[in-house]
Amino acid sequence: MPGFEDWQAICETKARYCRCMDTKDWEGWVDVFTEDLVLDTTPAGGYRIEGCDEVVAMVRSSIGDAKTSHQVHNPEVVFDGDDAADVIWAMQDRVEMSAERAAASGHLGHTGYGHYHERYVRCPDGKWRIRETRLSYLHFDARRA
Repeated sequence: MPGFEDWQAICETKARYCRCMDTKDWEGWVDVFTEDLVLDTTPAGGYRIEGCDEVVAMVRSSIGDAKTSHQVHNPEVVFDGDDAADVIWAMQDRVEMSAERAAASGHLGHTGYGHYHERYVRCPDGKWRIRETRLSYLHFDARRA
């Protein structure tokens, strides 16, 4: 049965997710996901994308030149056997669009508060990675030009 080391490894995976996204370390960010990743932001008014390469390409094109800060808190981890877990994270994100993107879209950025609902799996190399992630907001402050 999974123990504290597994709980800690899952928390470290999500910490790398935030750090790599915010520092635009796309190679490091890819490593926190499985190849068959599913990203679902429809509860937050977004989209559903399947496949790690597709998700990374879309996110990179969306916020690659933005200043971002993602924070997660209070992990609720429920293990499902030895190699899988469902996790809910309280989250906050801040996005400041680049001047060029803001001028073109009128969208300056946002601050959001909500939850990530995620499925983690232990991969053959022993690392815990995110297989599914769903974002929902409880409060969303959009900033417009």
